Amino acid sequence: MSHSTAPVRGQTFRRDAPGYEAARQAAMWNARRPDRFPDIIVQANDVYEVVQAVRLAKREGLRVGVRSGGHSWAGNHVRDGGMLLDVSRLRDAEIDRHAMRARVGPGCAGHALASRLGRHGLFFPAGHCQGVALGGYLLQGGFGWHSRTLGPACMSVEAIDCVTADGDLVHASATENPELYWAARGAGPGFFAVVTRFHLRLYPRPRVIGFALQRFSADHLDDVFRWLHAIGPEVSPAVELQVLISRGLGGIRGPGLEVVAPVFADGLRAALRATAFMRDSPRGARRSLRFVPSGLGLMYRGVMNHYPDDHRYAVDNMWTRAPIDALLPGLHRIVETLPPAPSHALWLNWAPPAERPDMAFSMEDRLYLALYAVWRDAADDHRFDRWPVERMRELAHLATGIQLADENLGQRPAKFVADPNLVRLDAARAAHDPAGRFHPWMGRP
Repeated sequence: MSHSTAPVRGQTFRRDAPGYEAARQAAMWNARRPDRFPDIIVQANDVYEVVQAVRLAKREGLRVGVRSGGHSWAGNHVRDGGMLLDVSRLRDAEIDRHAMRARVGPGCAGHALASRLGRHGLFFPAGHCQGVALGGYLLQGGFGWHSRTLGPACMSVEAIDCVTADGDLVHASATENPELYWAARGAGPGFFAVVTRFHLRLYPRPRVIGFALQRFSADHLDDVFRWLHAIGPEVSPAVELQVLISRGLGGIRGPGLEVVAPVFADGLRAALRATAFMRDSPRGARRSLRFVPSGLGLMYRGVMNHYPDDHRYAVDNMWTRAPIDALLPGLHRIVETLPPAPSHALWLNWAPPAERPDMAFSMEDRLYLALYAVWRDAADDHRFDRWPVERMRELAHLATGIQLADENLGQRPAKFVADPNLVRLDAARAAHDPAGRFHPWMGRP
């Protein structure tokens, strides 16, 4: 392992050694760090160091949690005891624009990859937030830009290179180590190997990227959500129809609703057709933008207004197909108890197709609802940290499952893959990691 003092180089820290606590703190983007303390933190600089780290964990009988460097609200990778293996420095990205393929390290940020691809006229469904590394994002499924058309980003993973529980570097694809490949597309933080490289399929960049937008006061909640629920199944898959509920919306006192329709189209006329449904929205909008060409850069900046750095986060979520009359009381309760901005709720019209490829990822539904409590002062933890999980518990009878991207399994265990897929994941774990070298999902033994 490298012990260079250069800031860009990773090091190895035993507990109570100088630099350990700084490394533990740096392993979480969420400023609300968990009171969990690994025995050793390894910041790997390359694939060789990942192999050596896993072999060290095997020799010393340590369980391993893996961090690629994204948001990871719950910090599944930070556990008491064992090893925290930080692979965020594996940020390489090789792009073959002619073959429309890329090979990327797990620490590569999705927005950085998207920017590079755009210069080549290429596209990949990277995550919606800046700074989200591809490792955890792709393992849990990957709901990203243009994913209603291209599918969860894990569907575009053609192969992986990974280090197994025995410390062996292997390649996994549909034809080589197929069960590892199957599990890597959806197992999320419960994956039982360390991915060191993803082999990705790329796409032509949509010619027009932009959005339509409307804002309403929360007084219009019933009308807005009844309209959205009714039109959702008919909205073009080129559109990511969503609603942000927040107290921080310009021009609105108190809680407000921002209906946003990002669109990815082959031309301006197609974008206008895909967002034409916004003209039939309920009356009373405080602001209305029919269509704004923007590009991904502006869209990323808009999203990050709601996810500031150096803040404390508590998050939970649900998938649902419930009728709107059943959901409305819970939505009103969310608004009534909404913490100050930038805390918010996010409603997404997802409506997946009837079939997906055979992969671990298997939990999605017509609608997605996620709650994000966001605050700065640790003294306010008791005021805000329970808001997401309490609201989700109240709506749990309407949920069909959760998405691992916004999981809170340590506080509220919930269904994150289909039952047969969980059985298969457990069997694959038993075969590939019989000693339990890698931590499972929180909330499970």
